[in-house]
Amino acid sequence: MSKNYSTKRFSLLPTLNVLAALTLFIGISMGFSWLVSLAYGDGDSKALFASMMITLAVGGVGYIFTRHNHVLAPRQVFLSVSLSWISASFFGALPMFFATDLSYTDCFFEAMSGFTTTGASILTDIESLPHGLLFWRSFTHWLGGMGIIVFTVTVMPLAGRSGTLLFAAEAPGPVSDKITPRISETAKLLYGVYVLISITEFILLWLGPMDWFDSACHTFGTMATGGFSTKNASIAHFQSAYVDWVIIIFMVLAGTNFSLHYFGLHGKFIRYLKSREWQFWMSIMVMAMVLVSADLYYSAHYQTDGEAIQALKAAPVRQVVFQVVSIITTTGFVTADFEQWSTYAQFMLFGLMFIGGMAGSTGGGIKAIRILLFTKMAITELRRMIHPRAYLPIKLRNQFVDDDAIRNTTTFLLFFMVIFVGLAFFLTGFGHDLVTSTTASVSMLCNIGPGLAEVGPTDNYSFFSDIEKWFMAFVMMLGRLEVLTVVVLFNRHFWRS
Repeated sequence: MSKNYSTKRFSLLPTLNVLAALTLFIGISMGFSWLVSLAYGDGDSKALFASMMITLAVGGVGYIFTRHNHVLAPRQVFLSVSLSWISASFFGALPMFFATDLSYTDCFFEAMSGFTTTGASILTDIESLPHGLLFWRSFTHWLGGMGIIVFTVTVMPLAGRSGTLLFAAEAPGPVSDKITPRISETAKLLYGVYVLISITEFILLWLGPMDWFDSACHTFGTMATGGFSTKNASIAHFQSAYVDWVIIIFMVLAGTNFSLHYFGLHGKFIRYLKSREWQFWMSIMVMAMVLVSADLYYSAHYQTDGEAIQALKAAPVRQVVFQVVSIITTTGFVTADFEQWSTYAQFMLFGLMFIGGMAGSTGGGIKAIRILLFTKMAITELRRMIHPRAYLPIKLRNQFVDDDAIRNTTTFLLFFMVIFVGLAFFLTGFGHDLVTSTTASVSMLCNIGPGLAEVGPTDNYSFFSDIEKWFMAFVMMLGRLEVLTVVVLFNRHFWRS
């Protein structure tokens, strides 16, 4: 057989080959930003060209010298996927490092935030950056949104068993949907849907008050549920109801399972309505919009209807809808300083941070399917206490949920909470207040961007120390890869033959 697992010893060669292929991909991707830089003549073209050539050289040489004919073993898959995001951020940080006075720590943090679609920034004046860097910064969102491994599986020779394992290890959610039996074909179809929806949003934004550059950058941030903007005030800069509603619609689309979009494009819209996860997710979103809007109107702080109306003018329904969608999809775009809203409204948004998007979307967070499954598990356990001898299987989508999915969900939630509390505890040790530490922790782990207090919607992450930024960058990667893919590397049994 030409392809086989290496059972005698653990080899790094397949992992290095994957990393080299991805490095080539990152280098090629920098070329688009270099062309943008040349078009605008802002002076960052040399930095982008140097970064591109270094990345291409390392990736090309590495790919040639690490070619192999072995299928990746599970251990090599987990290691490859985890190191891929570190490698992408390592090279992705070079353009900003060469073109600005920022430290490499800050540049790596910004790159990791981009690729993981977190959107947390250390920049204090975004609009001062040249166009090429701004384009690259947003483009990292779009590249990381559907997953850099997914792209590699699509266009590079990693198909077959290796491609299937890599795709499954990176895919968001407890189960990765396969539209076709061949994983490479599934990846191509999903990327096709991703590109098609992105082009549609770009055109719609360009028809509004945005120029082509802002339209492209904000499309990257929306479709990847990332949140990087070209403006210091984010989407609020444009003061446009048209822009707000276009981005709202596409944030919802980006937070929805892309498999549903594939079927929807083929006229099977009933798939949305039949999806229990989509029903559950949309119900939470609409309920949050109603509750936050009602709170802003009927809050006890307002003594008269006139004052309540003034409050709604300060935070119109459009802004409420925008912020609810932006937070639950983990996009992080901002049209209002929601720290000026009531404590109840802020706590509602804080809760939405944990939920995130649907499985199979570009959204972060725990995922609606896990929340739904865990709820059903809890209800079933209560029923089992009443009827201890009854057979009470858990069903979802009219199908029985197997023990593997239940075990995966329980384990994920356990590690998720440990890491969330651990990072918050770590940050408080550096003197940050509880609200800042807690919301920064959930923001990193759920890949959201804005939090509350010192990391609110009008603030940034520049004030954190270097060691805090490295820890937070690592947690961003944990959140993007859904925790278990990375945590398994720290199990001593993982390294045993």
